[in-house]
Amino acid sequence: MGDKTQTHPGAAGRAQAADHPQSVRNVVLVGHSGSGKTTLVEALALTAGAINRAGRVEDGGTVSDHDEIEHRQQRSVQLSLVPVTWDGIKINLLDTPGYADFVGELRAGLRAADAALFVVSASDGVDGSTRMVWDECAAVGMPRAIVVTHLEAARADFGEMTRICAQAFGADDPDAVLPLYLPLHGPQAPDGHAPVTGLIGLLSQKLFDYSTGERKESEPGEEELPLIEEARNRLIEGIISESEDETLMDRYLGGEQVDVKTLIEDLERAVARGVFFPVLAAAPAAEGARQGLGTVELLELITRGFPTPLEREPLRVTTPDGRPRELKAVCDPDAPLVAEVVKTASDPYVGRLSLVRVFSGTLRADQTVHVSGHGLADRGHEDHDVDERIGALSAPFGKQQRPVPHVIAGDLACVAKLSRAETGDTLSAKDDPLLMEPWEMPDPLLPLAIRAHSKPDEDKLSQGLARLVAEDPTMRLEQNQDTHQVVLWCLGEAHADVALERLRTRYGVQVDVVPHRVSLRETFATKAAGRGRHVKQSGGHGQFAICEIEVEPLPGGSGIEFVDKVVGGAVPRQFIPSVEKGVRAQAARGVAAGHPLVDVRVTLLDGKAHSVDSSDAAFQTAGALALREAAADARIHLLEPVAEVGVLVGDDYVGAVMSDLSGRRGRVLGTEQVPGGGRTLVRAEVPEIEIGRYAVDLRSLSHGTARFSRRYVRHEPMPPQVAERVREAVRAAS
Repeated sequence: MGDKTQTHPGAAGRAQAADHPQSVRNVVLVGHSGSGKTTLVEALALTAGAINRAGRVEDGGTVSDHDEIEHRQQRSVQLSLVPVTWDGIKINLLDTPGYADFVGELRAGLRAADAALFVVSASDGVDGSTRMVWDECAAVGMPRAIVVTHLEAARADFGEMTRICAQAFGADDPDAVLPLYLPLHGPQAPDGHAPVTGLIGLLSQKLFDYSTGERKESEPGEEELPLIEEARNRLIEGIISESEDETLMDRYLGGEQVDVKTLIEDLERAVARGVFFPVLAAAPAAEGARQGLGTVELLELITRGFPTPLEREPLRVTTPDGRPRELKAVCDPDAPLVAEVVKTASDPYVGRLSLVRVFSGTLRADQTVHVSGHGLADRGHEDHDVDERIGALSAPFGKQQRPVPHVIAGDLACVAKLSRAETGDTLSAKDDPLLMEPWEMPDPLLPLAIRAHSKPDEDKLSQGLARLVAEDPTMRLEQNQDTHQVVLWCLGEAHADVALERLRTRYGVQVDVVPHRVSLRETFATKAAGRGRHVKQSGGHGQFAICEIEVEPLPGGSGIEFVDKVVGGAVPRQFIPSVEKGVRAQAARGVAAGHPLVDVRVTLLDGKAHSVDSSDAAFQTAGALALREAAADARIHLLEPVAEVGVLVGDDYVGAVMSDLSGRRGRVLGTEQVPGGGRTLVRAEVPEIEIGRYAVDLRSLSHGTARFSRRYVRHEPMPPQVAERVREAVRAAS
């Protein structure tokens, strides 16, 4: 690494289908919003010769951000694949959004990749959410490298950023997070800032000058070598400490000069094993320049240091009915097919497009495959096992698609018109169907209640929502039977905004956002009696039914209990079920504020009937009237749903979180330290009406570092002052 400049024709450019897993590198870019991931992908594509001119995020001209929403918002909102070729290796660059609302796209990128580039801005540093993703990668042993961007910013300091990265990412071993190059500064500007114009290779001890817009290699002067000596020695020690050659450290400490070629080979192996994490610097090319600073070095690291798909641990697979299976071979193009849909999108011209990572076998156009999808029924993704025919295969480059005949194990490509396959589904041989273990997805916890804007929109809404949810497994669709609302559960406000925008622009559905309502209940706080009298004469057969009931409260969760205590046939036997039916129908409609009545025992005590005019309908009406009269004389409690909330938060924010939960009428149940240090799980019970926007508020409170889960536990009486506000809102609405 650090000695090779690519000049031979045909070695660079846009990548097509790979011919062997050994010649593929799948790399995901991770970092907070604004860290420069999309700009870096653009710079790498330019250096690799895949594009002739680098676009800018601000102008909507980058390869990665090709969606109209991304152009308007000037940020990535979806996973994008940009494959390039360098030194005969196909590099699948997976650009991910940095904003927390689109973490589902990030997780899809992590699933599809075999290594990660953590992009860190020299002007912003490392945020908490990036640290969390680093820990997740560490847990599965994913190889990682760090790229420092925005070195042109005032007060940007590569040395300081390297120290911050070692502190943030090298908790177990700070000497495993070290730079491979040091920045070379040009003349100092009037404001005192000296721009970075090149790099000094610590191992090769060569200068790489980018000041002309194209990388030029030279030997350092005598005055420059002492500047890198300390950093070089530390890097060599860091590499040797991770070497698989246990004698190397003793030889080095004994004064032996270790060959640079040996050091580079050990470095590459340590990076591929995920035990050493090099830090590099990169900057986009200036207008008219051919190469951005550090891009050649980064492409060399990816091709020579990052692992091939053959080195990835095999993922767990089962049969569709859950029986464990072992893949016969790891990443073998000749083995049975196992592939996964990592992203689903809709193209206005092509239709549905599925981005697929092939883990085993070879995917070919026009072959029939088995599609298995399980485990997301609660989010609107039904379980299914169907056979589908593969449509056209293509290699995406941003929004462009180039046809390819096949896709081998280890590679990624797009499949057109898989009508049933959704994000997260497994594609396998139709005669040997398999199901891959799903990747972890965050629960969407921000409700967005919507309704169709007009009658034409109403006709298209159902199909539009189904397509939206099929594309995004971090979104959940709920048809609430209690509130009769259509609710999209999202990860945050930006996620909700994109969903509404896609409904409008992609599926032609205009919707209105309405206040989200929680499922309230009503119950009797005291015992009460009621008499239902339904007597009407209108010529011919009339209507006659009288019943007397008693209502008493029951413990929470009891529902509606109906008891018959009629004696002497005051209410004929055939009409007693009619009274119960009327009571239950009225209970479902509510007796005070229009919410279902629960947890009461209704006892039928007496009544009257007429030999001609009594009927099923008449006694149903009488039963409903009796319950309403009883409610008029009783104290009615409004019951609100209460959720058990678990908040995983950094120790620094525990006090603020607990105080905030108390302000939401929450009851803190306890706290516990989470293994690994630095984080606490806070458990509390909180009324659901108080946590409608908690996904947004908690992110602000914890600077994006906390997560929470919620689980319904019960309904309980609402405080009188809160209940009165709800009743006033109902009266105002009516």
